Amino acid sequence: MAVAQPAPARPRPGGGRFLIIIGLLLAVAAGAGVFLLGNFGGGAAIGGGPQQTVVIAKQAIPARHQITDADLDVTKVSGSFVNVYAKGGDVRGLIAQIQIARGVVITSDMLAKDNSLIALGAAPAYLPLASGYVAYTIPTNEQQGVAGHITLGDYITVIASGSGTLFAKPGAQGAAQVVSKTVFTNVRVIGLGPASSTVSSASGGGGGTTTSTGPVTGVTSSLTVELTQCDSEYFTWFLSNMTVKYTLESFHDYLQQPPSAPDPTCPTVLAAQGVSAKEVDARYHFSTL
Repeated sequence: MAVAQPAPARPRPGGGRFLIIIGLLLAVAAGAGVFLLGNFGGGAAIGGGPQQTVVIAKQAIPARHQITDADLDVTKVSGSFVNVYAKGGDVRGLIAQIQIARGVVITSDMLAKDNSLIALGAAPAYLPLASGYVAYTIPTNEQQGVAGHITLGDYITVIASGSGTLFAKPGAQGAAQVVSKTVFTNVRVIGLGPASSTVSSASGGGGGTTTSTGPVTGVTSSLTVELTQCDSEYFTWFLSNMTVKYTLESFHDYLQQPPSAPDPTCPTVLAAQGVSAKEVDARYHFSTL
């Protein structure tokens, strides 16, 4: 007598779909693990190459901008880079020859030590001045300007010396005395006059600007500084009536950041109202020294 064979067991509904979902979840988890290891575990472990510490642009840097600490960041990258910087201090104070995008590795051929070395047409037609500030050119020479040691990005202090009779009341008697006083501090140098032979690009290649008669050498003849229009009027008065000398401040005493907002005492050029001996004495008290 024939015996009926049992029917094969039917798979449970949804069983295959469950395994597919599990497989997808595992694949996603594996991909996420590779991503996290690549970002936090170090490029050498994933790519197999050595890592190098480099300085990058923390934010977009415009051309002709003098680099500050706020513009810089340091990161590690895989691969071999040349003409790069390992410390932000090596870049601080240099001038961007081109626009540098955020996150870009900064190299020496992007920077210069003097605005005059930036290629013609590569720089915008404006100086990187804070709102309310102006560029003002002052004369200098070897003895007046610290024997040529003042350079781009330095901060100087200004001393004015002259006869006390400049501030004497009409009809006042007495022997004239010479008075000297520090009248400006933390004045930022943003440009130099005729380039000396020691000025070169950040990468070390190239010398100073040349003329038809050959290279320009020696101590620069002028400094361009950043001032408010009000201070520019006072500076003009001192240059016209007194002897002016500069001292170079220690880099430890430099401002942490250049001016970035208007000076509340002189927010615009329209705030300048003119200067005479009366205003100078009221501000600096030469007559009571």
